[in-house]
Amino acid sequence: MGGLKSWVGAASWRRIAGALTMTLAAALFGALSPAAHAEVAAADPIDASMRSCLARSDMSTTVGQVQCMDNARIGWKAALDSAWQQLQAKLPPARRKLWEKSQTSWLASREAEKQLLAAVFATTRGTMYVLAEADMQLQPVRDRALALRSAADKAGGPPPRRPRACRADAQCEHAMFDLKRYYRRLQSKMPAHSRPTLVRAQKGWTAYLAATTPVVDERGRIDIIGARVATLKRLSETVGND
Repeated sequence: MGGLKSWVGAASWRRIAGALTMTLAAALFGALSPAAHAEVAAADPIDASMRSCLARSDMSTTVGQVQCMDNARIGWKAALDSAWQQLQAKLPPARRKLWEKSQTSWLASREAEKQLLAAVFATTRGTMYVLAEADMQLQPVRDRALALRSAADKAGGPPPRRPRACRADAQCEHAMFDLKRYYRRLQSKMPAHSRPTLVRAQKGWTAYLAATTPVVDERGRIDIIGARVATLKRLSETVGND
């Protein structure tokens, strides 16, 4: 675990912390590293609202808890759209085109990912997996909204230094090794008829990574890869459970 956290950034570590903690509220808010807490300093109002919702006695059912997370996902989607508009307005034309390609690829990858999540969680039984699926629908939207906010805040300064080729970056190579390992593990455990769904989702994510690498630095690339590793690891430990 220490090796994984060593190359995953704070944004990605939130995803891993959630994957390792089955109590939902703790997974989303209680198990974060100090770095993750620092990144989103005081709780964002969307997070605070969801935390309050999850704690309400009248929302303690599975349906209620999922509703709390769905509301948060909708809130983060609105925050994402707002950050995207702010970022576009601040960028010079050439850089705006790069970001537009990144955003288009992210949206396409999310559509493919929804199908993958549905295929994986169709193999499970139990309330915890209903909650886990809702969490996995929420977290990528939250992560993207935070990434766009950060980019918008920095848009007035010099662009980030473009990452080296992954083969020249030991952290990137190590992260990609883990990604391939968990991908193969998930592929081997998925029902044969669902494996094409995994292939499509991974192709969509790979296109998103390729489109986004030109607009982030090496730390940003590691965050993207780390989040994917955490997702594949979590799904590989989930598929077929009842």
